[in-house]
Amino acid sequence: MPAPLLKIETSSNLPADADCVVIGAGIVGVCAAYWLARGGMRVVLLEKGRVGAEQSSRNWGWCRQQNRDARELPLATKSLALWEEIMADLGRKIGFQRCGLLYLSNSPAEIEGWDKWGRFARGEGIDTRILSAKEATERGQATGKNWLGGVWSPTDGIADPSCAAPLIAQGVVKHGGQVIQSCAARGIETTGGKVSGVVTEKGIVKTPQVVMAGGAWASSFMYQSGISFPQASVRSSIMSIGPGVQGLPAALHTAKVSVTRRGDGAYTLAISGRANLDITPGALLGAKHFLPMFAKRWRALSPGGLQAWNAGFETRKKWSLDAESPMERTRILDPRPSKRLINETLSNARKLLPALENVGVQASWAGYIDSTPDGVPVIDSNLSIPGLTLAAGLSGHGFGIGPGVGHLIADMLLDRTPITEIRQYKLERFDHAQWGKVAGF
Repeated sequence: MPAPLLKIETSSNLPADADCVVIGAGIVGVCAAYWLARGGMRVVLLEKGRVGAEQSSRNWGWCRQQNRDARELPLATKSLALWEEIMADLGRKIGFQRCGLLYLSNSPAEIEGWDKWGRFARGEGIDTRILSAKEATERGQATGKNWLGGVWSPTDGIADPSCAAPLIAQGVVKHGGQVIQSCAARGIETTGGKVSGVVTEKGIVKTPQVVMAGGAWASSFMYQSGISFPQASVRSSIMSIGPGVQGLPAALHTAKVSVTRRGDGAYTLAISGRANLDITPGALLGAKHFLPMFAKRWRALSPGGLQAWNAGFETRKKWSLDAESPMERTRILDPRPSKRLINETLSNARKLLPALENVGVQASWAGYIDSTPDGVPVIDSNLSIPGLTLAAGLSGHGFGIGPGVGHLIADMLLDRTPITEIRQYKLERFDHAQWGKVAGF
């Protein structure tokens, strides 16, 4: 079944023109549209299905600096403050809180890795604290186990995936933008080599600026305009158990299972890094780009099936702008979760946290996490088609840094000083081999 998601009503009238059209209403798209609208642009946010219905409502909800790639860390730090700013502006609860994140381990190698990252991060001004065995055991008392060590990151937190993107989309409207659901963008029009419009299933919107924030769909969309964007997706399976359990950390990570409190008091359960690799045309044709990542993660990935191939989001076929597109045939990516992985997750959680033993399963779902070859997103407005900006490949980190990515896009398009350095997010970095460049610091 789908992950829990707040349903909102939006406009159905397509305007004739706009200053900017944002394609894709996941967390990145809604945040980009939000900051652009706050900056004075007439923005139209297009969504082929429902706002936030794909990976933006299917993730853990973590908003973290801890263990970030060095290239993402400044954006992660900025995003925490921006979550607070958005929530204050909306006057609505989007579930964001700096509850702190707790990491526990009995692996000396894992703790050493966290300690190494911590030494780097503290030099960048991040509050990350290595826990002794005594401290880890005390903070992890809900497990009833002794721990060798851990990490406590007190300024990190969580937000609620079930409502964050929809409520921020309402913020777009508050600031003068327009949000249109059930309206797929089929492609872009150009005049003199520059963006001049977006072709949708409901007609054309004239615009000089387009932001492609389509998540797992981005690579196939860019391919239609002759732009190569290496992207591959894995199918992540997640579950939730019912509310009512007391005394658990709001956000806890261990190697066996990670646990996050949801806005309704339920808990999301997942095993970090574990996923199924479904075959797609994009993954096959882009295999040379992803060999380093797959080589690093092969122990965590299991063979998948043809769900992704049949969904069509990584097709390498050209489609017509005046006929039904793959996005209209698959409005929402809602893959089946792995029963084996769901069962393992529940078993691990109940072994880790005795309080969960008699708590019933609330739901289980899956989602496609789109990744780049180095695990760092592309946020780039300097492409071969002036007026086209790409923001995709968030590699499982997009929910937490969505506000920062959106702000950075607005900085680019409004010609403001960017909130962070941007060169590490350029698409052109994939013109070179990726060995030795997979997510690190």
